[in-house]
Amino acid sequence: MTTCFHCNEPVLTGDKFFTTIDGQAQAMCCPGCQAVSQAIIDSGLANYYRFRSEPGNRQNALVPDELNQFSAYDLPEVQQDLVHRQGELDSISLTIDGITCAACAWLIEHKVKTLNGVTQIGVNSTTQRVMVSWRPDTIALSTILKQISDIGYQAAPYQVDDQEKLSKAEGRKFLLRLGLAGFATMQVMMFAFALYSGYFTDLDVELRDYFRWVSMIFAAPVVFYSAQPFYFSAIRSLLSGKLNMDLSVSIAIAGAYIASCIATVNGTGEVYFESVSMFTFFLLLGRYFEQQAKQKASVSSSNLHKLIPVTAHLIQDGQTIEIAAKKLKVDDIILVRPGDIVAADGDIISGLSSVNESMLTGEQMPVTKNIGQKVFAGTINIDQPLEIKVKALGQDQLVAEIIRLQEFASNNNPKIALLADRLARYFSATILTIATLTYFIWLQISPDDAFWITLSVLVATCPCALALATPTAVTCATAIFTKLGIITRKSGVFEKLPQINHVVFDKTGTLTCGQLSLGTVKLFADIDQEAALSLVANLEQGSLHPIAQVFTPFSDKNLLVTNINHQVGKGVQGIYQQQVIKLGSLAFCIQNSDNLNIDVHSHHQHVYLSINDKLIASFELNDLIRPDSEQVIKTLKAQSIMVSMATGDSSGHVKYLADRLHITDIHSGMSPESKLNLINTLQQTKHVAMFGDGINDAPVLAGANISIAMGSGSAIAKNSADLILLGDHLSRFNDAITVAKYTNKIIKQNLAWAFGYNVIILPLAVTGHVVPYIAAIGMSLSSIIVVSNSLRLLRLKL
Repeated sequence: MTTCFHCNEPVLTGDKFFTTIDGQAQAMCCPGCQAVSQAIIDSGLANYYRFRSEPGNRQNALVPDELNQFSAYDLPEVQQDLVHRQGELDSISLTIDGITCAACAWLIEHKVKTLNGVTQIGVNSTTQRVMVSWRPDTIALSTILKQISDIGYQAAPYQVDDQEKLSKAEGRKFLLRLGLAGFATMQVMMFAFALYSGYFTDLDVELRDYFRWVSMIFAAPVVFYSAQPFYFSAIRSLLSGKLNMDLSVSIAIAGAYIASCIATVNGTGEVYFESVSMFTFFLLLGRYFEQQAKQKASVSSSNLHKLIPVTAHLIQDGQTIEIAAKKLKVDDIILVRPGDIVAADGDIISGLSSVNESMLTGEQMPVTKNIGQKVFAGTINIDQPLEIKVKALGQDQLVAEIIRLQEFASNNNPKIALLADRLARYFSATILTIATLTYFIWLQISPDDAFWITLSVLVATCPCALALATPTAVTCATAIFTKLGIITRKSGVFEKLPQINHVVFDKTGTLTCGQLSLGTVKLFADIDQEAALSLVANLEQGSLHPIAQVFTPFSDKNLLVTNINHQVGKGVQGIYQQQVIKLGSLAFCIQNSDNLNIDVHSHHQHVYLSINDKLIASFELNDLIRPDSEQVIKTLKAQSIMVSMATGDSSGHVKYLADRLHITDIHSGMSPESKLNLINTLQQTKHVAMFGDGINDAPVLAGANISIAMGSGSAIAKNSADLILLGDHLSRFNDAITVAKYTNKIIKQNLAWAFGYNVIILPLAVTGHVVPYIAAIGMSLSSIIVVSNSLRLLRLKL
């Protein structure tokens, strides 16, 4: 199958769309990709296609001009919270949807740099953010946003919340601790090698003491600054009446350092400065990678303010004025034009239109709204202007309520801790008890050796390998996930995935592509198919309805359709060559439609075209099944994993899709609450995984044992999910299960080695048969073996 040169998706439209790149006609899957690729070539930026490492973001359709108006961001009351002014320059941080690799960053930079008035731009492809500075007296912010949009990327001002600010500050502090520990470890190890060599060659006492004093100085900042997180964690666990691994870690670090300082000052005994520094560095490194992976995963699901528009059209004294949406008050009257996003929850007081509520429901088909009915912030008005009386703002809006429901479900999630965490408190308590007994026993046998033997027990059995057993394996597995386009957001994913024995799929946007496409065209008059499609396209011109978007590629400028009138919930009619043409349901197009014998399968949606009450053509509309859906379900069933479908759709397409994919357990017409109840019922006997796409899936995603969101899903759905499949390939879920099973195997091997080592070394240390340098080397060697074993994950072939 031919794939789109821009986004690498299958081309289902033949050779209808193409762009000439480097002298060759390259196939495109849709007019959106064609327009974007042509804009890139016209700008002289063909190098983007030569050097990119990932395909571009699919442009599902040309973005209507109504939705591409960024003029609202030029309003002073909007900019005051977004734009930083310094002298004659304004600067802003933007979040960009669609960046897939470094070539995307290069493309955006070179395109925006050409604008007169832009002084500086920097694109971070990892965080998908842009920092841009410009002269406001030369160029407007809306022009910059429009320029980015023209090449296929959607930009919006980025705003961090308090939690992300705190996370970033903690991350910088953690990196400083890690860097300091790494630097000190390198310095101390150099002197440690010299001290170890003293066991085999004669080393002057003065030189030995010098090495010890220098090592003590270098190890001091590691102990007193870098290791602080362990101390605080240990103190918090003690205050809460529990023991954790950080307690024994803290005792070992502090005890070994204090004892080593005493030995250095007195000139007797052994020192453990290199063990302290290296132990601290390894632990900090594992935790840093773990934190970075989580922070990176959360970037794509932050910035939720984009769900609600920043401006609204307020009707006041018969005049319509554009104001910042945050200035709206309850009972204000706002105008929502076709193509506009509703700025607040409210009731319709004037107008009749269709509203796209896919942001809330995940279903793309618009819902007809009449006077007295409610509309919700973030939904899109489609057909006709609406006047809405504001009834809820801020935290009282439906979106906020869904987020709270999601958080409630998150708090009641089954908490399956990693194996190392479950064993840590027992291990720590056991080691501390043995060390205490060792001290008192040796105090009776040989008081001079009691402290040093006890310290040897703590150092030799220090749970470094145990502490690294899980995070190093998880970090390597996360790296594999990143290469596969899978992001993990919550802990325990690698433990939970192999336990899954029931998977529940949402339909639209998960098992299907969530995008209508044209199927069979039947002609009932003397007209060819191309002419019929062109006539429909021109009749639907300017409409944002998903059905209209299906016919947009067939528009013909030479056809003139006038007096276009949308009949909400029925269809659209107009005048063509002094004849009345209609497109919509059969009853709308033909007065005596009952007399027509037309075979229409229930699992397909059809629209009809008539001229002067005479049926001309019928058009079959399909929501395409994802290419890998059937194989994914087949693979899951082969692993004895049950499969169900739970969807808000109640049409015949649900049964048709289930039959195609061999799914027997179907739940249709479900609300977010009923989906959550279904998951809770299944969880009584099963470990349940849930696939979702729309915001309405957020609560049920949070309530499942493990949840998966598609990359095309809404921001809140991603915010609730344990896994995000960025590439929209369902088959990656099967890969994730394979990786998780191998990760669990590695973790168990690491834990077996860590405990096996301690079982062997502990009796030797307690009886005083482990000399200090053997204890230090043994502890370090066990950690190296664990890390090396975890690195085997990176060689896994899928």
